[in-house]
Amino acid sequence: MSEDRPLNHDEMLAVLDWYRAAGVDIAVGEEPVDRFAQRAPARAAPPAAPVPADPERPAAAPPMLGGDPSEARSLAGSAQTLDELQAILGLYDGCGLKHRATQLVFADGNPEAKIMLIGEAPGAEEDRQGKPFVGKSGQLLDRMLAAIGLDRTKVYIANTVPWRPPGNRTPTPEEMALCLPFLHRQVELVAPRIVMTLGGPAMQTVFSTTSGIIKMRGKWSEVSIGQHQANAMPTLHPAYLLRNPAAKQQAWMDMLSLKLKMLELGI
Repeated sequence: MSEDRPLNHDEMLAVLDWYRAAGVDIAVGEEPVDRFAQRAPARAAPPAAPVPADPERPAAAPPMLGGDPSEARSLAGSAQTLDELQAILGLYDGCGLKHRATQLVFADGNPEAKIMLIGEAPGAEEDRQGKPFVGKSGQLLDRMLAAIGLDRTKVYIANTVPWRPPGNRTPTPEEMALCLPFLHRQVELVAPRIVMTLGGPAMQTVFSTTSGIIKMRGKWSEVSIGQHQANAMPTLHPAYLLRNPAAKQQAWMDMLSLKLKMLELGI
């Protein structure tokens, strides 16, 4: 075993990058704590008798944990353009994901496109660049689109959550509830005729289902997203295809189905 030695500058940066990727963002102490050596906590005093409520004074509201979904809906609904919506999201502090992310990842592509792709959440590279699907999975997505004559000038790409969750974990239901009004308004403002979801979590959010992606992929249906209706189909996430190359055949069938739907709708 090598001797302990101080880390050099590059090694310290590598450790910090590793902690950040794992979702560690708070140092809780400088020294380890021996919990077994600590004394048992003193017995708490019995609670004081409740004070009778003053009928002339309204009861205080319980403290809010996290943001308020009704506030998110109000803010999202006030946006009349995509630029306004992006600016509102940039100032919004209700979702805790924002405070651990590097920056907002709003969208990429053509806001006037008739095809909208929706993924789950930004990854590490997306968090650094501020655009969705720019890492390895994004490069594969670009090749998938090119195979049927599309590119990012002909589609609009967003995520259900615009900030990277720590360690690339799945967003919690509370986080989704706070971000969903902004996604709905984004879809309403783009008004796509076709929506394709990428991966299981995005499919479950957009289609309001608990079914698995393997069961649902490749099937068209009409969905309501906010106040907008569109033809929608789920497909496999490019990151899944990188881990499971054999599934690319299923994804290719979905892309061909997208091409046929475009011809059907005259897009």
